[in-house]
Amino acid sequence: MDTLTPEQRRRAMAAVKSRDTKPELVVRRLLHGAGYRFRLQRKDLPGKPDIVLTRFNAVIFVHGCFWHQHSGCKRALRPTTRREYWESKLDRNIERDAKTKLELERLGWRVHIVWECETQNIDFLRRQLVQFLQVEK
Repeated sequence: MDTLTPEQRRRAMAAVKSRDTKPELVVRRLLHGAGYRFRLQRKDLPGKPDIVLTRFNAVIFVHGCFWHQHSGCKRALRPTTRREYWESKLDRNIERDAKTKLELERLGWRVHIVWECETQNIDFLRRQLVQFLQVEK
């Protein structure tokens, strides 16, 4: 059972940001500190990638583990209330993510996903990003 009133729940959901999230800022700081330059939220690309590194023909999405259902992650547990609504919503997110990735790859972009939980381990994340960007097309 939801412990919040409908008004409290509405305000909480309205506060969920789609850009400039803490995990996204962590990734951007790491990239910038390593000397990489990038663009944000390019609207001309499918899915408006969070980070676009044109020089490397690469895009990075920073996904929230819950909203994008990071497989095997404890943060990706589906709510037990209003199951039909949440199943449908989260499944659509997964389908949209797969479609966007495929579209970008067809356009010649390399796609990397950074999960929210991965931003907790900065050394791992730094290695992962550098490795992704050092791979030639």
